[in-house]
Amino acid sequence: MDLAFTPEEQTFREDIRAWVRENLPQDIAHKVHNSLHLTREDMQRWAKILGAKGWLGYGWPKQFGGPGWNAVQKHLFEEETALAGAPRIVPFGPVMVAPVIMAFGSPEQHKRFLPGIASGDVWWSQGYSEPGAGSDLASLKTRAERRGDKYIVNGQKTWTTLGQYGEWIFCLVRTDTSGKPQTGISFLLIDMKSPGIEVRPIVMLDGGREVNEVFFDNVEVPAENLIGEENKGWTYAKHLLSHERTNIADVNRAKRELERLKRIAKAEGVWDDLRFRDEIARLEVDVVALEMLVLRVLSAEKSGKNSLDIAGLLKIRGSEIQQRYTELMMLAGGAFSLPFIQEAMEAGWQGDFPGGALGLAPLAATYFNMRKTTIYGGSNEVQRNIVAQTVLG
Repeated sequence: MDLAFTPEEQTFREDIRAWVRENLPQDIAHKVHNSLHLTREDMQRWAKILGAKGWLGYGWPKQFGGPGWNAVQKHLFEEETALAGAPRIVPFGPVMVAPVIMAFGSPEQHKRFLPGIASGDVWWSQGYSEPGAGSDLASLKTRAERRGDKYIVNGQKTWTTLGQYGEWIFCLVRTDTSGKPQTGISFLLIDMKSPGIEVRPIVMLDGGREVNEVFFDNVEVPAENLIGEENKGWTYAKHLLSHERTNIADVNRAKRELERLKRIAKAEGVWDDLRFRDEIARLEVDVVALEMLVLRVLSAEKSGKNSLDIAGLLKIRGSEIQQRYTELMMLAGGAFSLPFIQEAMEAGWQGDFPGGALGLAPLAATYFNMRKTTIYGGSNEVQRNIVAQTVLG
């Protein structure tokens, strides 16, 4: 098996690297490399820089204004931006809802919604999980009742990531209760400025307010905001989930954080401990294996095959790797990494620690934050059941 990139792909990588080096704001890169808090303005600023270049929708085909890159080019773009310290593209607009709009939306919906996503001007949120309907998403109860030319939406979504910034939200809603749970679900696009929507923050282990509850109280949604056909939303959701699982693996951030782990280990004097280096080596092998799985999913996607089953494996392995590198960073930092100091997530404050320990203050908050990874996007226990059924039979 030859896993070497072609000369053309290497040239593509170098072009991406040079452009990112010139255009990525260094204050943002500093925050990313040191796990400091990114503001809405930080994330939006980078999104608009990419949007102006035509690369925020880097996975889009040319017919919708994307660069039309193949699977390898998309992977190289993700890798180079991550290693440079670029913020992870907030996926809900360009990576998740945009492919659904392209595949199942009307030409009018293409014109209405895709330009704002491509430019980075419109912030999208995801309305999937509910209390009692997380990994078992088909049990959702948020109801949309058709009344003339509008839907009336009532219910609750939860764990809505960065929902406090959302301007639009795509939601799975129940429009029929007569058949199987999956057959009565529809896919609605909802303006979050609509009367009757309330967003309440959920405080996480690291003290952040990254996720939210979103309540819908008689929210009026124009029927023209329905994607595709009524009661076919489950089909569209599965299409979206295949994109989310690939994104959720976050292999390129893992590669960047692996290098950060090595820097911390060397600075804190544990690099010479062979047993600790064995742990780093084991992690590195897992990261390389994850990358091969990502390339496999992208290859299947390119050829039109259904990659959802393999994508479930990506979610499992990617989330476990994210937890593992935060654990090893905590171990490398020793006592200096143990205090949980919420202020350490802010730029410019790194704690009153001596010498090389200055970069360790944010580690505890990052460790706590990453406890979520094996739960969101479908818990790993549920994902293992799905893989067992669809892959192993």
